[in-house]
Amino acid sequence: MPEPILSISGLSKVYKGGVKALDDVNLDIRQGEIFALLGPNGAGKTTLIGAVCGLVRPTAGTVTAFGRDLAKDWREARGRIGLVPQELSTDMFETVERAVSYSRGLFGFAPDKAQIEEVLRSLSLWEKRSSQIRELSGGMKRRVLIAKALAHEPDLLFLDEPTAGVDVELRKDMWRQIAALRERGTTIILTTHYIEEAEEMADRVGIIRKGQILMVDDKAAMMQRMGRTEAVIALSEPLGKLLPSIAAFPVELRAGGTELCYRGGDGSGKGREDVAALTKALIAEGIDYRGIDIHDSSLEDIFVGLVTEEEAA
Repeated sequence: MPEPILSISGLSKVYKGGVKALDDVNLDIRQGEIFALLGPNGAGKTTLIGAVCGLVRPTAGTVTAFGRDLAKDWREARGRIGLVPQELSTDMFETVERAVSYSRGLFGFAPDKAQIEEVLRSLSLWEKRSSQIRELSGGMKRRVLIAKALAHEPDLLFLDEPTAGVDVELRKDMWRQIAALRERGTTIILTTHYIEEAEEMADRVGIIRKGQILMVDDKAAMMQRMGRTEAVIALSEPLGKLLPSIAAFPVELRAGGTELCYRGGDGSGKGREDVAALTKALIAEGIDYRGIDIHDSSLEDIFVGLVTEEEAA
């Protein structure tokens, strides 16, 4: 397996007063992937990004990017990293083009009008290049943040809640733009509280809570391993007890015997096959039903279930 583009080992951050924002985080990021980091508010997502991008000084641990220890070779490695922060942190009276060009110069890159134009056009900002940032809509301001992060052509891009506060249509538009960045070879680490965002775009997903990584896996593998199918079958007549052919399935009676509830499978489609077999068993036993409500786990279901289990532990 090729060397990871980013490797985080034993990373911890304890603030004054003893608040532990990061707790022995270990994480490797693969070249060219989109990695989504999910977690509730206060989980440590932004602190983790800040530690990699030089905004937060870790208490312990190492961060290696492009084969270089960031504590020792910070300047060279940082020039290959881009960050889109949550908060708007730019001069609102600056024009779009000047703000983006200035960001490129901050990293020691020579002016390149053609490259800046390409970035602005890719984000639908070219027509707004002479506008002051304060005149833009919230969604356009967020695009400016992305343009600033791309101005120095980074190989590794952090997006901290990139679509927070934008409408659904603009959010989907930005998903397409992020996918296009990956097509160009940019490695992307995304934090989000819109779990459908991770489900739509990510190759791998990490779940963080109270500064600890609970799980990291390929999205498809995570959904297959932890996914479930749930089905509620509304019976035409109450059933007093489960017959052996029905009890062979992972089911229980509810609502006074008028509902038969199935929960099983593994996220691979087996659950729906079980439900189909269960309905055939009901028919064979002469048990009539009025309807079926069936639901497969989403990434959000898995995330909520995992975080809730950890809280209860």
